[in-house]
Amino acid sequence: MKIAVAGTGYVGLSLAVLLSQKNEVVALDIIKEKVDMINRHISPIKDKYIEEYLKEKELNLRATLDYEDAFKDADYIIISTPTNYDDEQNFFDTSSVEDIIQKVTKMNLNTTMVVKSTIPVGFVENVKEKYHIDNIFFSPEFLREGQALYDNLYPSRIIVGEKSKRAEVFASLLKDSAKKEDIPVLYMNSTEAEAVKLFANTYLALRVAYFNELDTYAELKGLDTKAIIDGVCLDPRIGNHYNNPSFGYGGYCLPKDTKQLLANFKNVPENMIEAIVKANDTRKKHIADMILKRNPKTVGIYRLTMKTDSDNFRASAIQSVIEHLKNAQVKIVIYEPTLKDNQFDGCDVIHSLDEFKNNSDVIVANRLDEHLQDVKDKIYTRDLYTRD
Repeated sequence: MKIAVAGTGYVGLSLAVLLSQKNEVVALDIIKEKVDMINRHISPIKDKYIEEYLKEKELNLRATLDYEDAFKDADYIIISTPTNYDDEQNFFDTSSVEDIIQKVTKMNLNTTMVVKSTIPVGFVENVKEKYHIDNIFFSPEFLREGQALYDNLYPSRIIVGEKSKRAEVFASLLKDSAKKEDIPVLYMNSTEAEAVKLFANTYLALRVAYFNELDTYAELKGLDTKAIIDGVCLDPRIGNHYNNPSFGYGGYCLPKDTKQLLANFKNVPENMIEAIVKANDTRKKHIADMILKRNPKTVGIYRLTMKTDSDNFRASAIQSVIEHLKNAQVKIVIYEPTLKDNQFDGCDVIHSLDEFKNNSDVIVANRLDEHLQDVKDKIYTRDLYTRD
């Protein structure tokens, strides 16, 4: 089959690589540099499996800037363009998804659109009515940044937001390209599938927030956080995973998805969803307060990325911590090897790690690594397990 993939972020590129093992795939993006890199079999994002597959596997994959070239004769068009939650307007900005829908509709193609972007509950039904179409459904993704292709090769489940032959064919495309056997497949309406995505990510955010609040309690009471977490998580109903304290949840999905779910709860009784959103803000302010208690002249921020093995720092918790520190008139320097500029958000970026260490009174690290072993006395972190 010919499959078009609109958008080459973690979701789109991992799907393009996955499906191009057995199908013709054309990836569409609006950034020429990314398109050129993909056509040279170089990954524009940090993901071990994507990098390896582009370099070593025989893939029927090419990228283009031309949407008509990408969409022409495509059996399926996967939409994986970015969507963001607008805090001021209190709604999900789905304009990039609707732009693709409009382009496909104008071309009058005999194709099926599959939305993989995160969208609000009810989006597919709304666009069906708005654009007078029926050739579209939603299929949520459940990928980790930095391991997106791995999670497509070994998926926890496949969920398709339609009960139809074309939905079954799409599910089979994903299954046939995966390595995992016996993958659970669920078919449901798109509205329920949209809810699955938001509720799943909000539960993950809840878990992050829970262990962060446990850690806040232990830190302020002078207790051993690790001892408490180890004891709590030996209960098999809780499990020893996704429990490493951090500065807060961040990245592409959890901040926006929790806020979107809360918006979807309008006129529905709730306490917990709102608390999950607020807990993240409370945690980030607490982290800043604990750093300020050390009375540093210069705070060094070690990495802006949201977690280990990621090159993404969009909505990373450390950026909110930086804002709190800036408001307290503290000098901040940043070490982030993925940045080429000498400034980030009004702060100096130091490219030499040794210079960064020497210039910092306190080094703030959301996640530890071996490069900080020689400055342990300067470090403020809540990382217990050096993972996640």
